[in-house]
Amino acid sequence: MTTVSADLHPYDILRWYLEAGLDETMGEEPVDRYATTRRAAESRAAAAPAPAPPQQQPQRHARQPEPVMAAPGHDPSASALPGTAAHLAAGCADLQALRRAMEGFEGLPLKQAAGSTVFGDGNPEAAVMCIGEAPGQEEDRRGLPFVGPSGKLLDRMLASIGLDRATCYITNVVPWRPPANRKPTSDEVAVCMPFLTRHIELVDPQVLILLGGASAAAVLAKADGINRLRGRWFEFNSPGLPRPIPVLATFHPAYLLRTPEAKRDAWRDLLMIKRRMDSARH
Repeated sequence: MTTVSADLHPYDILRWYLEAGLDETMGEEPVDRYATTRRAAESRAAAAPAPAPPQQQPQRHARQPEPVMAAPGHDPSASALPGTAAHLAAGCADLQALRRAMEGFEGLPLKQAAGSTVFGDGNPEAAVMCIGEAPGQEEDRRGLPFVGPSGKLLDRMLASIGLDRATCYITNVVPWRPPANRKPTSDEVAVCMPFLTRHIELVDPQVLILLGGASAAAVLAKADGINRLRGRWFEFNSPGLPRPIPVLATFHPAYLLRTPEAKRDAWRDLLMIKRRMDSARH
């Protein structure tokens, strides 16, 4: 057996061990690591509290309907800060006052880059209200929603079920054009929602049509994409409405221009709206 002199410096001893191939320190007795792990698991299980007994579930008699969503962003009874969109919108008694409030609003940098406030178009007494995402370049230039190529397709879509701009009212979630036609940010949408909610309250339509995923996500406060939201009836409610408004989402006309194969599903959505309107007349 090789011995090590006690006169060696500790560092020399360590170097000697490394040169001899000794690079680990082990105990003299073997350790059963599996037994150690098993005992630790048993100790944790013994210390854990007993699970609560399962609660009895109420008996379900029928399938629950689509939930009624609460309108985000606007509550006339809330003490909104002066100058905010919520405060300005709550004080508007008609569409003219709402337009003036939006044109004078300075709480969103997006407005400073836009050429105009695109408020709305069509008949404010109409039974159908269409809501898009935001104005494009042509809409910003003319100050009217849906007047570019997608607007022409929207006119044809409405005409296919007997509607036009004399029997509809059209607006957007965001009334100011984002630079380079980019998608509005979630913060920009949140700022504009009190204006849109008050807009819906003042028009008080019988049916809301949401054009595109961004509009559907904002108004319905849902994170699902348009393919999951379209073709289903929802309800929009807010404190300023006398009753919930039926809502149906469908594809944005700009998307249909890029994806013509989706027009078949959009046509089914339009037929659902027509049936709802026809049933309301009888």
